[in-house]
Amino acid sequence: MKNIRNFCIIAHIDHGKSTLADRLLEATQTVSDREMQAQLLDDMDLERERGITIKSHAIQMDYSSDGEAYTLNLIDTPGHVDFSYEVSRSIAACEGALLVVDASQGIEAQTISNLYLALEQDLAIIPVLNKIDLPGAMPEAVKDQIVDLVGCPREKIIAASAKEGTGIEAILRAIITRIPPPQGDTTAPLQAMIFDSAYNAFRGVEVYFSVFNGTISKGDKVKFLSTGKTYDVDEIGILKLRKEAKTSLSAGNVGYLISGIKVAREVKVGDTITHIDRPCKEAVKGFEDVKPMVFAGIYPVETSAYEALRAAMEKLQLNDASLVWEPETSGALGFGFRCGFLGMLHMEIVQERLEREFGMTVITTVPSVQFHAIDKQGNSQVVNAPAEMPEPNTIDHIEEPFIRAQIITKSAFIGNIMKLCIDRRGTLKNQVYLTTDRVELTFELPLAEIVFDFFDKLKSSSKGYASLDYELVGFVRAHMVKLDILLNGEQVDALSAIVHRDKAYEWGKKLCEKLKDLLPRQMFEIVIQAAIGTKVIAREAAKALRKNVLAKCYGGDISRKRKLLEKQKRGKKRMRQVGNVEIPQEAFLSILKLE
Repeated sequence: MKNIRNFCIIAHIDHGKSTLADRLLEATQTVSDREMQAQLLDDMDLERERGITIKSHAIQMDYSSDGEAYTLNLIDTPGHVDFSYEVSRSIAACEGALLVVDASQGIEAQTISNLYLALEQDLAIIPVLNKIDLPGAMPEAVKDQIVDLVGCPREKIIAASAKEGTGIEAILRAIITRIPPPQGDTTAPLQAMIFDSAYNAFRGVEVYFSVFNGTISKGDKVKFLSTGKTYDVDEIGILKLRKEAKTSLSAGNVGYLISGIKVAREVKVGDTITHIDRPCKEAVKGFEDVKPMVFAGIYPVETSAYEALRAAMEKLQLNDASLVWEPETSGALGFGFRCGFLGMLHMEIVQERLEREFGMTVITTVPSVQFHAIDKQGNSQVVNAPAEMPEPNTIDHIEEPFIRAQIITKSAFIGNIMKLCIDRRGTLKNQVYLTTDRVELTFELPLAEIVFDFFDKLKSSSKGYASLDYELVGFVRAHMVKLDILLNGEQVDALSAIVHRDKAYEWGKKLCEKLKDLLPRQMFEIVIQAAIGTKVIAREAAKALRKNVLAKCYGGDISRKRKLLEKQKRGKKRMRQVGNVEIPQEAFLSILKLE
């Protein structure tokens, strides 16, 4: 066990984690030249198209140094704030971390956030200064930032270029000398933690786990502590580029287990695996429960596909533990699910994966955040969707979630960013100059204001230089109202939103204008209204398509024409009473893009 090293790679998005993982796999000859491709561990089509890591990926490497053979278990993690739960799970299975910092960008918000996650778990940190070959690299200035942040001696920082392959040997040597081997007892009762899982159509659920104590062998009878279910171990093995079966795995190792589990919800990430005949005393301290930030409804386009969508969601949840969902119904869309996501990018990825991996075409409702409605007696009710909002006359006040946002940017863009945050009802809490040119701004903002397009606006107002990281700080009393959209007097619950009173009129007006353009024209007039309670605050009308009933009248008496027009008007009125308005998917998506 003294020759095992478990480590992960953490960094801000786009600082070169996946490229560094490629070089480590090449240097240890884990992958042959023929199998090698850029960002090898990003095996999802979506990851390759967008150039981001969405899932953390575990792989085992063999390395020899000074005549000793070492086993290195590497986990490559995502960098985007929406996938920070993947990072926290990876950190729980490791003893050390490579902290990668881009020599041209310097330390950014997610670098700091991921570093704190690693320090909370007492991981050994190896700082790596990446991309030193770039023309815009500032190695000396960025080394100063790393020394200030990590508090390590300057000579401990490894200068590298993952693209060119510089400094890779130094990183491998540092992994062996600076990261401690796992502390476990191979003779103790089995204690292993599930840190990931995936669904295989032929073999059931594949469970990825890290063994803390004891040994697990093929043919053992094991139990999952949180569900209490028991299984036979059909196959265990290690995670190379392809899975390699083994007869047993002992403490300190990372591997996979297949036992023919067919029901996806029997496997919970963070659960403990132990033997039936010799169970461990206590469960491994897993990681915290995920806190969803954004809630939206996901509905099948065809109501008959509800059960298929449920099965798809269960399988997707195995692979993405930060997805939270429960069934709900909507008057406009029928049966579906209320889902919790970590952010808008996460929501977009989940929708895309449902379509690609499971062939499900879905409609997503307007995202909202979680509010607390306090009634006149002082009781609190959680409101995840506008449809759950109690009647206004029963509510004393509403509390909305606030976040602390940490924005690191160049000092030239401070004015733009302050304007953006103050427009979003934010307050500046702190301003620190990290260097003469880089500033860290701390704002407190309502979560509802940053859900839609805040990140995009932040990037455009800072020419792509600003980085954002945020955490929930609590709930604050606010003047929120429920804005309803009515089509011909019928309320469409899927288009309702909870907005701040000051912005309700503007929001309602824009929404009505947008819907007027998006709704397909009918044979009758469609009246689109935005209302708060019973008070209508905005109105638009989509005009009816109409046949020219006067075409056959050449001249003649006006009363004849009037008679024909009156007849047409009565027909339109009757049609409006029975006509239904179909809302296209673009209408739901357009709300996300409201300026």
